[in-house]
Amino acid sequence: MRTRTRLTRIAAVTTALAAAAVPSSAEPQQADHHAPAKPKPKPTIVLVHGAFADASSWNAEITRLEQRGYNVIAAATPLRGVASDGAYSKALVDSVDGPVVLAAHSYGGSVITDAALNDPKVQALVYIAAFLPDRGENALDITKKVPGSTLSASLRQVTLPDGETDLYVKQDLFPELFAADIPLPQARQMAAGQRPVTAAAVNEVSGAPAWKNIPTWDLIPTADNSIPLAAQEWMAERAHAHTVVVPGAAHDVYVSHPDKVTDIIADAADATTE
Repeated sequence: MRTRTRLTRIAAVTTALAAAAVPSSAEPQQADHHAPAKPKPKPTIVLVHGAFADASSWNAEITRLEQRGYNVIAAATPLRGVASDGAYSKALVDSVDGPVVLAAHSYGGSVITDAALNDPKVQALVYIAAFLPDRGENALDITKKVPGSTLSASLRQVTLPDGETDLYVKQDLFPELFAADIPLPQARQMAAGQRPVTAAAVNEVSGAPAWKNIPTWDLIPTADNSIPLAAQEWMAERAHAHTVVVPGAAHDVYVSHPDKVTDIIADAADATTE
């Protein structure tokens, strides 16, 4: 009888110890500090074209970026003014869920410099043969800072009914100014289909620049007849940009060298997920 009682007590103790060793589902579990961190989401890439171009100029980059798993939006910039185009781009950014990388060409650089200011969704800025203006600067003044640009002399003016002036690049000068490194028939096609920018837009001064507070990348073509090489190098250095130089490339480098342009945009985007 005593043996049976003793065995019963031992069994009860064993059961209690076993129950204590198994954590209750109601009890909080200790965090596993060795678990891998959840990866950050890939940003959406918003591409902003410049003057004398349209969103289709980015077609090659769109294809390549999507192949790398990025969601891409090519904005149809109105080309009516830095502040108004910036507001348009900001509204587009605000409509996107999650982080954004803004990439721009030429005059589009002025646009994203304005659009991204104080916007926490914008994780990086990428400038492709573009303007990086500081407060009080405009696109035309920057092209005149150093010799080398033939932009001003290549423009054709069209007066609109409301008194505003649209600017086009003269079609016979377009290939040399913008697209000297692509086949001439393609350059002529681009010249015929160019979208104008207003004179007010290229003369409009910028406000506070977003590149002072957002990580910045800059791709510089060395044979640019629109924005002089020295001016682009000066702007990139001033912005402390991660810089890639494409020797021999012309202003429309995103048409002639889409792989290099895609690489720098992807580098900037990848940096936001590290």
